[in-house]
Amino acid sequence: MALPFTNGNAKNRDQMVAIDLGGRTTKAVTLQRKEDGLVLSRYALLDAPIYERSPSAELIGEHLKSVCQVLEPKSKLVALALGVHDSITRHADLPQIPVGDMRQILKNNPKNYLQQDLPGHLFDCFIIPPRHSAKAADKPKAAPGSPKYRVLVVGAKRQLVDDLQTAVKSTGLIPDHILPGLVGPVNAFERALPEVFAKECVALVDIGFKNTTICILQEGELVLSRVVAIGGDKLTAGLAEAMGISYAEAEGIKVGMPSEVQSHLEALVAPLGRELRASIDFFEHQQDKAVTQVFLSGGSAKSEFIVQVLHSELMVECKPWNPVSFLKMSLPPQQAAEIDQVGPQLAVAVGAALTALTQ
Repeated sequence: MALPFTNGNAKNRDQMVAIDLGGRTTKAVTLQRKEDGLVLSRYALLDAPIYERSPSAELIGEHLKSVCQVLEPKSKLVALALGVHDSITRHADLPQIPVGDMRQILKNNPKNYLQQDLPGHLFDCFIIPPRHSAKAADKPKAAPGSPKYRVLVVGAKRQLVDDLQTAVKSTGLIPDHILPGLVGPVNAFERALPEVFAKECVALVDIGFKNTTICILQEGELVLSRVVAIGGDKLTAGLAEAMGISYAEAEGIKVGMPSEVQSHLEALVAPLGRELRASIDFFEHQQDKAVTQVFLSGGSAKSEFIVQVLHSELMVECKPWNPVSFLKMSLPPQQAAEIDQVGPQLAVAVGAALTALTQ
């Protein structure tokens, strides 16, 4: 699913650096295309820069230099994934016109199609192909004389995109793609579990630092997406307050989960489960289809207890998935030893790299 706000149109993309600009931790990967498949040659997890408002291009540029010191990339091409507060993702019905013209009408009249004014934004569109299994009688009928495409629309502030391009260029790299991070797990899931992606109705839940995203896929189509303002930070902070311990101590025990803290954590995770359940209920009511499985990614997905609590709240089978499972590994020894632990945090970065490499 290619939805870049900017696209360098570089040819022969055999290697790509992809960076997920997270709220607390920046995640980055270097993927390389070889004859026998895609190879993960390096990854990085670094503390994100601290800032009060929007970060400057200079601050982002210095941070990207630190990322590159870890990755040591051979390619200069970079794909950047934006956080959920820096981009929007919407479904819309647009006229059957070229994508370039769609971008223009969204720029001129976003409220008509997206139900809100979005001045100074850039837009991109992905035309959703009809599902192969859909019967002719089930397909929505367009009004006579006004055929429409069902389109996934993304938007971001032009100033932010410009600042990010300036920041990347200051490192000597080339900003090949800037895209919404929300679609990253979808792209990675398609490669990691292709049969499930193409044939089932599932929910992808990515638990980030400040927010959790839920994407519901029906036979390979992103039908619904939602952002819930509960993430790993709220779970850790709530655990620290409930137990009278430091934030760092709470973060350390959240995944390992001694039995004495489970009751505190269960009370914190349950509201997230209810929000996700509401999203699934809405989808099932609208589409008359049942979500059969929920796949979890993000740092908190490493906690077996959190997975169990979400399973109880959602009443659907929940399981973590590995966004790097389909990749061949060519990692330094220390990273190779740790990849199984950090893999669930790399869903957005891996998906961003795939967007650029497979276009």
